[in-house]
Amino acid sequence: MSDPAALSRLPAVDAVLRLPDADALAGEHGRQRLATAVRDELAQARARVRAGGEVPTAAEVLDDARTRLDSAAARRVRRVVNATGVVVHTNLGRAPLSDAARRAVTEALGYATVEYDLDTGERGSRTGHLGDLAAELCGTEAATTVNNGAAGLLLVLAALAGGREVVVSRGELIEIGGSFRLPDVMTMAGVRLVEVGTTNRTRPDDYRDAIGPDTALLLKVHRSNFRQVGFTREVTTAELAAIGRAASIPVVHDTGSGLIHDVADGPLAAFADEPPARRALADGADVVVFSGDKLLGGPQAGIVAGRRALVDRCARHPLARALRIDKLQRAALEATLLAHLRNAVPTDVPSVAMLTADPDALRARAEALAARVRGQLGDRLAVDDLAGASSSDVPHGRPRLRVEPTDGVVGGGALPGTTLPSWGLVIDGVDPDRLAARLRHGEVPVVCRIERDRVIADVRTVASDDEQELVAMLVAALG
Repeated sequence: MSDPAALSRLPAVDAVLRLPDADALAGEHGRQRLATAVRDELAQARARVRAGGEVPTAAEVLDDARTRLDSAAARRVRRVVNATGVVVHTNLGRAPLSDAARRAVTEALGYATVEYDLDTGERGSRTGHLGDLAAELCGTEAATTVNNGAAGLLLVLAALAGGREVVVSRGELIEIGGSFRLPDVMTMAGVRLVEVGTTNRTRPDDYRDAIGPDTALLLKVHRSNFRQVGFTREVTTAELAAIGRAASIPVVHDTGSGLIHDVADGPLAAFADEPPARRALADGADVVVFSGDKLLGGPQAGIVAGRRALVDRCARHPLARALRIDKLQRAALEATLLAHLRNAVPTDVPSVAMLTADPDALRARAEALAARVRGQLGDRLAVDDLAGASSSDVPHGRPRLRVEPTDGVVGGGALPGTTLPSWGLVIDGVDPDRLAARLRHGEVPVVCRIERDRVIADVRTVASDDEQELVAMLVAALG
């Protein structure tokens, strides 16, 4: 039972804010935010006192307010070391930008020629030069850009088919991350969905039979985040383009991932099943839509490329302004497109370098990193003489660090089921959840993955500039 007199002993907000440590805390977070945190802590303390709890001192209330504010500050965007092995990690910002893209972003932070023509001294186009670069890269007439791939499809549907019908296979009515579903996007674009075929089999005649006087587009959507196997049939881009030409109806292909070139041979051969934008256009698609931040390796952006008349209609649509990229996206995307124009496999783009990394080189990096960690921890690590042993065989409190082959993945909803042979630092003999949490809460957060009660730091996704932080954070967490 609560003591009414105890409530009167709770410190006042002003008393807490007059404490010597409050000024420094207010300087870090703002006095108004500190006062709000103190009030929130006092409200919780009041409830605890009513339930028979102890009355906190003013200093204890201030400490609790500090914890509350620090917790909120920890949710800000922070640099992390990605040791998950997932190259295009959506939760960690997808593709890391290249040095050239970072320099371009830095140059654009102040006043910049976002919509200004230095030759004429007049207003220029925000997306005009980007469109020229993207069109050149895709080998097509024209292109424009928006703030992400889903926005690109939304714009194409609204601009080219608003108020009319769009035909799409039932097997391509996808759902992407965050529960965004293609039928919902089509509804928001103001088009009427006409489904054809079945979930696993769609034939050319299904499209032909569905075409009517109000059909505006034939849409093909790449199933980027799942695969269909077994008794399946889908209409190819070339087949769909022939149907569209015969009926004078444009064909749009949402290729999704941002792969540009055919990669049957070379360092990206593992991605041969992913539809490249150039091939879709060569096969007859009138417009392609894809992301700028997945396999392209740039910032979040969407690219619409194809026939000039259709792309221009998209660029002039009112939604184009609402979905336009900002100056930082433009700067980063421009640098990324130029990298791809210089080299079909630009390894100066970090995600491309990670996707094409040689497993032998990854093993060498992992062994070198493990040696550095062992050198600093010494006998605090268990001697690795228990080959094939389980975590329970390692002495309690003595973590074991080994280098083992691992499997990375592309991520970002691209190439489901495709693994990338890699190498990682594998740690067992300790509570994996606790170790992973320690690494996440280090001075530089390190995000690993847990498999079979072991913490794995996959070096495929660890940038060379992050190696020192990875070693330091592993030593701190294990030590």
